[in-house]
Amino acid sequence: MADFSYESDALAQLIVEMWLGNYGNLITPSGAGTTPAQYQARSAAAKVALAARGLYLQQPIVLTEIEYDGGFSLADANLPSAIVFVVPDQNRATTTVATPPALLETAKMLMAITPNGI
Repeated sequence: MADFSYESDALAQLIVEMWLGNYGNLITPSGAGTTPAQYQARSAAAKVALAARGLYLQQPIVLTEIEYDGGFSLADANLPSAIVFVVPDQNRATTTVATPPALLETAKMLMAITPNGI
């Protein structure tokens, strides 16, 4: 799988919103969400969230770094042609101290260094 970075204020804002507890339907906490049906639901939710930001993709999937590093497989998720986005681990940011506007810059920086960073 190829890794690359793409800078987007809209995607960085999505990261900030996810760090602040929004869009829980895009990722699955605590290791759940490993069935193909759950990944399909997450993909459908990602399609809506990304379209709201001007990205119209047929089959996106948003993963945590833990899922990505753990060897996520498009085949196992039954998403053979998905575009994979990886949310930078929020533990890399000081989300409890920084305010959302400052978190936007943090998110953009982490997007650049995270493999397939969203």
